[in-house]
Amino acid sequence: MATEAQTSEGMPAKAGIILATLIGVATVANINLAVANVALPDIGRHFDASQTAINAVAVGFSLGLAATVLWLGALGDRYGRKTMLLLGMGLSVPACLIAGYAPNIGILISARVLGGVAAGMAFPTTLALITALWAGAHRTKAIALWSGIGGAMSALGPLVAGALLLHFWWGSVFLITVPLAVIGFLAALFYVPAHVNEDDSPIDNLGGILSVVMVAAAVIAITLAPEPGAGTAALIVGLVSIAAVGAFVLRQRRTAFPLYDLKVAGRRTFWVAAVAGILVFGALVGAMFVGQQYLQNVLGYSTWTSGLCIIPTAVFMVAVAPLSARLIQRRGSRVALLAGFISVGLGFLVMLLLWKSDTSFVVVALAYSFLGIGVGLAGPPASQSLTESVPVPRAGMASATADLQRDLGGAILQAILGAVLTAGYAKSFSKQIADAPTSVTDSVTAQLTKSFSSAENIAMQYPQYADQIVAAARQSFVDGQQASFAVGIVSMLIGLAVVWFGYPKKNAETELVAGYHRSDETVSA
Repeated sequence: MATEAQTSEGMPAKAGIILATLIGVATVANINLAVANVALPDIGRHFDASQTAINAVAVGFSLGLAATVLWLGALGDRYGRKTMLLLGMGLSVPACLIAGYAPNIGILISARVLGGVAAGMAFPTTLALITALWAGAHRTKAIALWSGIGGAMSALGPLVAGALLLHFWWGSVFLITVPLAVIGFLAALFYVPAHVNEDDSPIDNLGGILSVVMVAAAVIAITLAPEPGAGTAALIVGLVSIAAVGAFVLRQRRTAFPLYDLKVAGRRTFWVAAVAGILVFGALVGAMFVGQQYLQNVLGYSTWTSGLCIIPTAVFMVAVAPLSARLIQRRGSRVALLAGFISVGLGFLVMLLLWKSDTSFVVVALAYSFLGIGVGLAGPPASQSLTESVPVPRAGMASATADLQRDLGGAILQAILGAVLTAGYAKSFSKQIADAPTSVTDSVTAQLTKSFSSAENIAMQYPQYADQIVAAARQSFVDGQQASFAVGIVSMLIGLAVVWFGYPKKNAETELVAGYHRSDETVSA
């Protein structure tokens, strides 16, 4: 049945401008998610930050978004998706301004988290509205465009940021989306319909609080783990996350109006797609996070050239998204997901084997091309399967999960890859210091192993050893990133196994989804 905002063709009036507005709003979140990566070396030097603090700047936005998206998505379903869209765009502006002019690393991290919360208001609403306003093949194409263009904007963000950093200070990268947020706010105000197939059930606010605690604590624990002396704190925070997960599951099973319907989440086309999306989008964010530092720190690329390297990813994500939509229609989501994981895995393999201290631009572009093809193939089915598995009034649950795919996946894999990079860098540098013919004091050793930017600062203090220090730092970074890329390959193998054994083939998928819809109609009747 068409919604009140749909035409008989399964799409709303003014479909083009509404979809452009929703993609534009998602673009604000996607760019904000990615722009910090290209500025991380400059931020590290400016604040003389540890690798863990640098990781926190990168992961802060994902943390704020991933921790709040379930709760805010449900609030949008209940009180108005358009209202949440406008609130998110409005809050994004001060969050970006605070980040751009942050006087210290702590305020910068806090501003990034606040920006993530703003995105948590707006981002899930975009997919929920697409689900409510489009139907059938039109919805598949709309989601493919939303996924492909949104992901490409995430990849192109570093290019724009790199250009700015050639002429302006590090904080300028956080101001890129300020005008876009203003435009998105006005376009949403005038063109996005309000109150379409929204849910009038009470909100499980206790469940919302527990969801914030469990996600935030998990990401913080992973980020703290490699920090010297922070092991106890990481363990305590990790235990808090585990306890919150248990309390959240118990709450959702017992309450009459769950924030996150575990029965729906248990559907094969839902949970497998959710896990697949977490892994593939997390791989994109994690690879960009490590890659941008590698390009600048090891290869010596400028911020602009580092941004240019990501163009293949953006181009292939947009180019492949329509192909993914056709593949879903003809062969089912399972084939598209498997092909995507294989391609992303090949990208990590190129990074692992060929990204050294003297790697050419062609090899860098090859790895990023595989990454773009893989995410372009796997992204649309990962999102499409979620929206097809839930009743329209609970579209916020599907859209929140789709956002969790990107943001929880990005936060977790970025934190894991960052932790592995940090530990690998410190281990490699410590070994080189131990093998050095000249003794090094404990205080200098601590600075050298803290981060690449700290090693650069030490090299400036000891110019007679500058070449040796920088060369050792570069080799240490390469050693650390190889361990990170190995973890990336393992995550893709896990994704392949989950999809291969868990996701149904084309005909079975069609039958399952049809059965879900019949069951939902019976319950609503």
